[in-house]
Amino acid sequence: MSNKTQITPLKAMIAAISGYAMDGFDLLILGFMLPVISQHLALSPEQGGALVTWTLIGAVIGGILFGFLSDRYGRVKMLTITMLMFAVFTGLCALAQGYWDLLTYRTLAGVGLGGEFGIGMALIAETWPAHQRNRASAWVGMGWQLGVLLAAIITPLLLPIIGWRGIFLIGLLPALFSFFLRHGLDEPAAYRQVQQQKRRLGLGKSLAMLCRDWRTTKASLGIFILCSVQNFGYYGLMIWMPTYLSQQFGFSLTKSGLWTAVTVLGMMLGIGLFGFLADRFARWKIFILYQLGALAMVILYAQLKDPMGMLIAGAVMGMFVNGMVGGYGALISDIYPTEIRAVAQNVLFNLGRGVGGFGPLVMGVIASHGSFMLAISLLALLYLLDVMATLFLVPKQQPTDEDRLGAIG
Repeated sequence: MSNKTQITPLKAMIAAISGYAMDGFDLLILGFMLPVISQHLALSPEQGGALVTWTLIGAVIGGILFGFLSDRYGRVKMLTITMLMFAVFTGLCALAQGYWDLLTYRTLAGVGLGGEFGIGMALIAETWPAHQRNRASAWVGMGWQLGVLLAAIITPLLLPIIGWRGIFLIGLLPALFSFFLRHGLDEPAAYRQVQQQKRRLGLGKSLAMLCRDWRTTKASLGIFILCSVQNFGYYGLMIWMPTYLSQQFGFSLTKSGLWTAVTVLGMMLGIGLFGFLADRFARWKIFILYQLGALAMVILYAQLKDPMGMLIAGAVMGMFVNGMVGGYGALISDIYPTEIRAVAQNVLFNLGRGVGGFGPLVMGVIASHGSFMLAISLLALLYLLDVMATLFLVPKQQPTDEDRLGAIG
């Protein structure tokens, strides 16, 4: 008799949101603390940027690794392990004495976080009814923004008091809470059914299933492009926004945090609205709406000089630029079968996040040779690529269980 607690849609939602919230919290506190850490540890600008980039590279590695392990050994089990790994190495960040040990801890913490998105989305797909899958996936996407919002509020207030090491220790506490929250939950019934049929694949076979034929390859490429553009724009804007507001308008850290928080609230609204709309209308049309909205708002934002105007436009821009993430989980879950669902989620999203990791670097280079506004304007061109991928690569119709791309015959 199993002593596991049955997993319900609500418990699955809490388990998925809590992990993704920690993901967002972790990335933004690093953005706020980067100047202080760089000064204290005597890091060059390149080394400071590398801390972000290697965290995201670690997430790509963790996404592939834990996505495969989740498909093979269990969603809840791997979610618990990933959060434990994140907690350990986040705690070690508070003890770092120089660049190389901090870089190591950040990369390994990223490996732990890398599994959160895809496994959580697979968990939602296997516990929530199909007609509510878009909104459920969007709620998980909002978890990231809850973490970001918490970071934007807490970090400016506590950083002067407890320092960057103390902030890393604070980040450890919710991670431990999330770990104990998941511990003891049973696996979803859909996953257990697949395991009973012993339809287990090796890592190479799982990855190969993402490109088994032209139709599947086209879908995988399209989703990779969507994830890459969204992450590139998100990280490029969010990592540099506090610094830009400080340099351009002389904002304090607290005021930069407030402006960033308003943008994040816009993102949360956009994600939630995406899920609501996608459950009622054709999802691909909602993607196009958001992509064109992102294109228009990024161009507009680049022209603004008034701080109050940027505050309002930033919220609207955030709604479109990051609202698209509300559709990725359901999109991928609807396309790929249970046997490779977590691998598909984590590989495609985290490869996109790996590309997005170069967003702060590329925008920093453009800003240093031109201006931050030039960097934002050029960013707008990427959303045209998003539109093309949605129109010509991503499947527009939700397949049946028998017709899923990559389904095992």
